[in-house]
Amino acid sequence: MKQSFDPGRNYTRTQKAIGYVPRKQATQADYERIGFISGLEVHQQLDTREKLFCHCPAGFYSKPEEYDAELIRHMRPTLSELGEYDGTALMEFKTRKQIVYRINNKTACTYDVDDTPPFPLNREALGIALEISLLSKLKIVGEVHISRKQYLDGSIPTGFQRTAIIGVEGEIQLRNKKVNLIQLSIEEDSCREVSDIGHVRVYRTDRLGMPLIETVTYPEFKNPDEVKEGADYIRFLNRSTGKVLTGIGSTRADVNVSCKGGTRVEIKGVAHTGWMPELTHNEAFRQWALLNIRDLLKSKLKDPQGWKISHKEIDAEEIGFITLPLLPEKLAEYKMYLVNLPLFQGILSHFMQPGKIFGDELAEKVKVVACIDLPNMVHSEMLEDTVGKKGWKKVQTLLNSGEGDAQLILWGLAEDIPTALETIQERCLMAFSGVPNETRKSFENGTTIFERVLPGADRMYPDTDSAPIPLEDEAIKEISEHLPVLVSERMQQLKQWNVPEDTYTYILKNNLVPLIDQAQQELKIPARFTAALFAQTLKHIQGKYPALPEFSFQKVHELLAFLVSRKLDLAISKRMLLHLYQHPKMDYESILVTIGFKEIPLEEIILKLPFLIRKYQQTRTSTDDSAGVRWVMGNLGTLALGNVSLGDLSKRILF
Repeated sequence: MKQSFDPGRNYTRTQKAIGYVPRKQATQADYERIGFISGLEVHQQLDTREKLFCHCPAGFYSKPEEYDAELIRHMRPTLSELGEYDGTALMEFKTRKQIVYRINNKTACTYDVDDTPPFPLNREALGIALEISLLSKLKIVGEVHISRKQYLDGSIPTGFQRTAIIGVEGEIQLRNKKVNLIQLSIEEDSCREVSDIGHVRVYRTDRLGMPLIETVTYPEFKNPDEVKEGADYIRFLNRSTGKVLTGIGSTRADVNVSCKGGTRVEIKGVAHTGWMPELTHNEAFRQWALLNIRDLLKSKLKDPQGWKISHKEIDAEEIGFITLPLLPEKLAEYKMYLVNLPLFQGILSHFMQPGKIFGDELAEKVKVVACIDLPNMVHSEMLEDTVGKKGWKKVQTLLNSGEGDAQLILWGLAEDIPTALETIQERCLMAFSGVPNETRKSFENGTTIFERVLPGADRMYPDTDSAPIPLEDEAIKEISEHLPVLVSERMQQLKQWNVPEDTYTYILKNNLVPLIDQAQQELKIPARFTAALFAQTLKHIQGKYPALPEFSFQKVHELLAFLVSRKLDLAISKRMLLHLYQHPKMDYESILVTIGFKEIPLEEIILKLPFLIRKYQQTRTSTDDSAGVRWVMGNLGTLALGNVSLGDLSKRILF
C-alpha cells in the first residue's frame, strides 16, 4: 500500500538533503561547501543643519499623528535612457498602490513633495562625505555628477532618489583581511513608512531628504561573522568623525548574499549588525534549498515551457471549509479559488528557512504583489493542516489533479485575484530556474520575506536639474590634513592600553577613544579604567534607566576631572555616575552629598584597621586570611570609597 505524503517528514528530509546546519554549529567548511559570499551597502545619516537639496531642518522627527496635510500619489514607471523599464518599477506598478504622504510643515517643503526643483547640494554634507571617503581610502572623483535612482515603492514622492558618487576603489582593514570598497555615494534619505495595508501605503516626510552616505563593498565576505565585522567597521569609521547621526534608524545596511550557483539577493534595511550573521547564514542556505528545488523539478520535467497552473472559482460552502484561517465576514467579501500546481508535490513543504517552507514564499509574494494580506491561502503541504485529507481529496477531484500535483486554496478581493494567480504562476516557473534576483525584508529571528524584485541598472539616469560640482584639490587636501585616527589604529590603541576586547564595540560605536585618550593625557587616568567606566559601568546603567537629552559622554570626562581636582579616589566615580546619568544637571558636590560621601583623611581610616582586625580574629571561623581581608574591607568600604584606593587599603590589612 502506497504511503500517504507527509509534509512534516518532507520538511525534515529536505532540510537534511541540503545539509542545513544551525549557524552556531556551522564551520567555515560548511560555508565553503555552499559557496557563501556576501557584500554590504551601509547607509549612514549625516549630522547636518539642513537637508541635502533644500533648506528644511534635518534630524527633526514627528509622531505619526503630527501632520498638517496629506498628499496622495499614484506611481508610474518611466523608460530609462535605453528605452527599457526597470523590473522593480514594473512590479510596484502592478501592486496598484495608493501612496499617502503625511506632511509636517516644520520638516518638509515644496521640494520634498516634487513641486519645485532642487536647491544646490548641501556643502556641509558634501564635506562630511569627502572626509569619510578619505578615511575609507577611496579615490575622490573630479566632479560630482548627480543622478536619479528610480523608486516606485512611494518612499520618495518624486519617484526617484537623487544620488552622486563621491569616491571609488577604497578599502577597510578587518582583523584578518582587507575588504575592498566599490564606492561611496551621497544621497537623500527616503520617507518613513507608517503603514502598508492592502493597496494603501502611508509615509511620513520628516526623514525625507536628509543627507545620507552609502558605502558599498565588493562581495568579499566569506562567512556571516565577517559580514558583521565589516558592517561594524564601517559604522565605527563613520562615527569616528563625530559628524554623523546615531540612534535607531541612523545607520542601516543592505546585505547582499549569494551561494554557489545562486544569484545576488539583497536583504534590505538591516538596522542591527547583530542580526547579520543569522540573516546571511539563513539566506545562503535558502538559496541552496532553491537550487535543490530546481533539481527536483527538472528531474520531473525536463522542459518547463508550457508548464501552467490551473484554477477554479468555488463557493466556500461548496466543499464545506469551516476551518480556514479566515474571519467569517471575509468569506462573503472575498472570492475563493482552487489552484492546481502540476508536479509540485514535495516542493511546497520543502525546507527554506528555519520554520519556513516554499509554500510560504508563494503566500508572501502574493501578499506583496497582489496586496492580499496574510493569511491569503492554504495549501496541500501545510505543516499544520486545517483542511484535512478528505478536504484535499475533494479539491483534487474538483481540479482533476494528476498524481504528484500540489494544490492550494486562494482567496481575496475579486480585483486582486488575477494578479495573485499571475504571481503564483510566475513564482513557480522561477523555481525551475533556481534563485530569483530579489530584495527581501529582514526579521530579528534571522528569517526574511520577499519585498520586491531586485532593481537593475535601468533605474539610473542623469539628473537634468543639477549641474556638476567640481572638487578642487586644495579643498580635498585641507580635509585630508584633519582626518581622525583610523578605526584599525583605534583598535590597536585599545589593545596597547590593555582594554578588554569585549568593550571595543561599545567604545568604537560611541566614538569614545578620543575621550579615553583625553583622560589619559590631561588627567593622567589609566585608559583601562576610563574604558571600563564607559563600557561596563555606564553601559549597565543605560540598560536599566532611560536616557535624558542633557546627558552626554563628555559629562563623564567632566566628572573624572572633578575627582582629580578634588584629589578623590576614582573608584567613587562608579557610584556617582548613576546619579549623574539620572540627573545630568546636578553638580558634582551635590552628587557626593546624595551618596553620603564624607571626606576622611587616610590616617584616620588606617587607625581603624587594628580594631577591626582584632574583632575579626575574635570571631573568625575561616582559616583563610583573605576572608578576613574581605570582612575588614566590607566594614571600611563606605568610609574608604573616594578617600583612598581600595586596592592600596587592602594591602595594609595584615593577619
